[in-house]
Amino acid sequence: MLLLAVDTATPAVTVALHDGVSVLAAESEVDARRHGELLLPAVHRVFDRAGLALGAVTDLVVGVGPGPYTGLRVGLVTAAAFGSTLGVPVHGLCTLDGLAYAAGLDEPFVVATDARRKEVYWARYADSRTRLTEPAVDRPADIAAELAGLPVVGAGGALYPDAFPDARTPGHQSAAALASLAAERLAAGGTDGFLPALPLYLRRPDAQVPKNYKVVTPK
Repeated sequence: MLLLAVDTATPAVTVALHDGVSVLAAESEVDARRHGELLLPAVHRVFDRAGLALGAVTDLVVGVGPGPYTGLRVGLVTAAAFGSTLGVPVHGLCTLDGLAYAAGLDEPFVVATDARRKEVYWARYADSRTRLTEPAVDRPADIAAELAGLPVVGAGGALYPDAFPDARTPGHQSAAALASLAAERLAAGGTDGFLPALPLYLRRPDAQVPKNYKVVTPK
């Protein structure tokens, strides 16, 4: 097994290689505006560091979000292109699940990432491997009472300390954690926990076609 994992659903552009036993190489850079510029060079570096070639990959793992429209689709399109070229399966995983796995908590907690517009993407977990709720997007103040007393992992906790006073690390996504979680699930021999490699947006993109615009093309 050789897993290539990528995730661009958050400001972290993150890539990792996993051989089914351990992480061989990983790269992460936090830059919310340069996903497309940073991803492929990071892929090249992890292969160079591991001393392997892209053709050795047996499975691809990609974070499907939730996340902002532009950044999220960079990782998904890249994973789809690699999967098609190599003829290997592409497994989608919820980005929040990767953060939960990296947190390593054995108690109930929440993962919350920055959704912009003063909102967070979030979900509740029983432990680091078990998500209890579907991902949602809300204003922190609207869910603070519901989540009171629970640790909050991810950038959302640090951004809104009034709503989430017990913020925990990690703050950003790690493809190494995503790959490790995927390797566990693949080794178990099932598809439970995997999602289609399609974007999980949860809301409409900011860019929309203007209404009542004037048609200038000939009829």
